[in-house]
Amino acid sequence: MDWFERYFEFDRYNTNMRTEVLAGLTTFMTMAYILFVNPAILSNAMGKGAFDSLVTVTALAAGITTMIMALYARKPFALAPGMGLNGYFTYSVVLGMGYSWQVALAAVFVEGIIFIILSITKVRTAVINAIPMSQKYAVGAGIGLFLTFIGLNDVGLITAAVKNGILQFTGMNYGILATKAGILFFFGLFLTGILISMRIKGALLISILSTSILGWITGAAPWPHHLFSTPTISYTFMKLDFRGLLNVGAIGVIFAFLMVDFFDTLGTVTGLSAKAGYLTKDGKIPDSEKILLTDAIGTTLGAVLGTSTVTTYIESAAGIEEGGRTGMTALVTGLLFLGIGLFIAPLAGAIPSFATAPALVIVGYYMISAIKNVDFSDATEALPAFLVFMSIPFTYSISIGIGLGFISYTILKIASGRWREIHPLMYVLAVIFIAYFAYLAGVL
Repeated sequence: MDWFERYFEFDRYNTNMRTEVLAGLTTFMTMAYILFVNPAILSNAMGKGAFDSLVTVTALAAGITTMIMALYARKPFALAPGMGLNGYFTYSVVLGMGYSWQVALAAVFVEGIIFIILSITKVRTAVINAIPMSQKYAVGAGIGLFLTFIGLNDVGLITAAVKNGILQFTGMNYGILATKAGILFFFGLFLTGILISMRIKGALLISILSTSILGWITGAAPWPHHLFSTPTISYTFMKLDFRGLLNVGAIGVIFAFLMVDFFDTLGTVTGLSAKAGYLTKDGKIPDSEKILLTDAIGTTLGAVLGTSTVTTYIESAAGIEEGGRTGMTALVTGLLFLGIGLFIAPLAGAIPSFATAPALVIVGYYMISAIKNVDFSDATEALPAFLVFMSIPFTYSISIGIGLGFISYTILKIASGRWREIHPLMYVLAVIFIAYFAYLAGVL
């Protein structure tokens, strides 16, 4: 016990073992919904046979990388497969662009390697400085709207599908409102909202389990045959297909994974560090390279295991709010993911879509709030941001949204005589995306 207190510097952060353990439990409760939601999303790309492996892989990726964060970076930040990026993996790359899920995993792996390099070199700073803040906010908000769209589609309230790379939206399905599934979806949505407004920890998890139980009782979904099983990763482990990345279109896929993960992580880590009181007077984050490197290692490891991009979770703020200030908080969270998450595949498989869809909508609500930071009085900032925000959900593609934003931002700044506001790297990125769109259009 004394070793833990010394290693994690309890005295420096004025904390104790009880506080750190409770904070770790709180973070786990807040994040545990990912054990149900991530497999539900990714199995749409990998097939239903992948579900049990995906539960195990989600738990392993979250548990191992969170423990690395605990022991290496010594911060109370937890990691897991990222919401939004799993949606991009499934609905844009696999179902939209037609890549196999094995190729998509290879793209995630390459993105992770690039992220590792960026995390240990000064290139990371250059990239951060190049992308305008309005674009960073818009990408996060656009992904939030994307997740909301997916949640409503999963429950059947709206009907949309991607065929041959084209989004086909057929409108609202009002009939779902008279079904058990539709009623339970709204029950879960309002229950989550009430719990969040009351500041109840683990609101998403409580809502998912409560809605599922009601669904089982009412016959809207079948009861789980059993709750626990032996972990398996055979379906997804080491199934990366690098050969499929050898074309121009795959570059855009890798770039989109990289951009979203990079800036999502940066924003999350900055916000969590501010909440924990880590930021220095000049706004720097102590041990930022260790934090980002851990995140990058998690992405690479996750791809090998068989899941989409692993990233630092904003839900870690729940544990910080409970007083967690050291890596001990993350260590507890990681151990809980490994101790519980590895064995609940049958339970996770029995969770119906009307129980997980509210979580997607609520996560979308959290993410969409970033758009308020865009300066809408400046059209050269706001219009490109709007194009990103709008195009991500309506094209089912994060990469297309980023590309439209970068290109329009560059054009508008040049046309308005404000070209000096453009970082030189933005010109390069805009040209890359122009070439990417030309490839998609069949010009190249």
